[in-house]
Amino acid sequence: MSGVWGWFGGGAAAKQKNSPKNAILGLRSQLDMLQKREKHLQNQIDEQDAIARKNVATNKNAAKAALKRKKQNEHSLEQTLGQIGTLEAQINAIESANINRETLLAMERAGEAMKQIHGKLTPEKVDDTMQKLQDQIALSEEIVTSMNSVQVGNAVDEDELEDELEQLQQEQLDEQMLKTGTVPVSDQIQRMPAVANGEPSKGKAIEEDDEEAELRKLQAEMAM
Repeated sequence: MSGVWGWFGGGAAAKQKNSPKNAILGLRSQLDMLQKREKHLQNQIDEQDAIARKNVATNKNAAKAALKRKKQNEHSLEQTLGQIGTLEAQINAIESANINRETLLAMERAGEAMKQIHGKLTPEKVDDTMQKLQDQIALSEEIVTSMNSVQVGNAVDEDELEDELEQLQQEQLDEQMLKTGTVPVSDQIQRMPAVANGEPSKGKAIEEDDEEAELRKLQAEMAM
């Protein structure tokens, strides 16, 4: 029995929900008909005006009859435009009211959802949970600090590493000088003094070294 009553209740609710939609559809259908009538009346007015202009000099009775029909069509057009304006206002009013209703229902559903989400949640429970979380974070940081404080293996002397690195770089430079007979350009730039008191510029010194390298290369090829 309750299912039967629920079916009737559901049908009434659905009908009530669709009522604004059905009203808007009916109004729009009527508005479409009036807009077509508006177009037809405007065409009739233009047609009668053309007839009156055509016969104004040759057939005054025909011109007068055309003007009379034109006036009647203009009166009908004025009424039609008024009806169109009324329907458009009604459609806008129903749409606005329906939007307001749907917005209110959405807000009510949101409120119920928030209520279910919060449940038995209270500010005190939130504070207690946050305190526990902070305690666990602090404990984790202490554990990480303790683990990092334990040094595995022997400590490495950074100055010793730097010295060894410079030694390796110098060995590479010496090896390159022995193979090519020239100093790399980058090393030349580092070792050249700054231009001052009429000393040769860096660019000129590099250019002279390149020429010497080319000369030695040419001498080696001739010797071969």
